[in-house]
This record gives sequence, structure tokens and C-alpha cells, in this order.
Amino acid sequence: PVLAGPTVTNVDFPAGRPPAAGYWPERSCILSGRPEQTATYVYESPDKLFAAGIWTCRPGKFRIDFGRDEFIHLLEGVVIVTDAEGTAKTYRAGDAFVTPKGFSGTWDVIEPVKKHFTYYGAVD
Repeated sequence: PVLAGPTVTNVDFPAGRPPAAGYWPERSCILSGRPEQTATYVYESPDKLFAAGIWTCRPGKFRIDFGRDEFIHLLEGVVIVTDAEGTAKTYRAGDAFVTPKGFSGTWDVIEPVKKHFTYYGAVD
């Protein structure tokens, strides 16, 4: 007899999936506004090293340190990302970019943001 292995199927990535409960950056990291956030995980690998999902954030500015490599595709909104040296880049709906592990800087959400994200790696 031939033994069948587990079935592997694609995981749909619906932009309209209901978000998780809201949360906030640490109070000491908030520089202005009210950057309440949500994260909905659409997929997470069994070893927890890879994940994909939908993240939202309301307007506000906050400090952030990325503990993993992350691919970001903005679906809605405008954000100004500034690195530790002060170099700023504005991203708008439709833009995509990678933030490498170790990035330290600020996110200034000008218009409410919704993004697809994928990340890889363990947080140190």
C-alpha cells in the first residue's frame, strides 16, 4: 500500500479578513498621535519563523526596532519611515519595501495604514 502524506494547500490572503484586537506601541515609544495598531496573522509556519498577515495603524508617530526581516506592501495610507541616521522616505498605498532585521527609527503614519506583511526569522 502507498501511504499518503499530509495534504499541502495554499492559504488565501484576503484583504478583508477581520483584524485582531487593537494594541499600542509601548508608551515610551509613542512620539505623537494615537497609533493604535492591529495585526491579523493569515499564516504562520509550524516553527514560527515565517509569518504573513495584515497590519493596520492609525495616525501617529512612534519609535520602532525591527527584530526580523520584513517585506511590506502598503494597501492603504501614507507613512514616513525615518532611519537612525535621519534619512526619511515616504511610502504610499501601492508601494512595497523590505525592512531588514536591525532597522531602528521611526514610523510617522500620516494617513491610516493597512499593509500586507511577511517576516522571517527569530527575534533576538
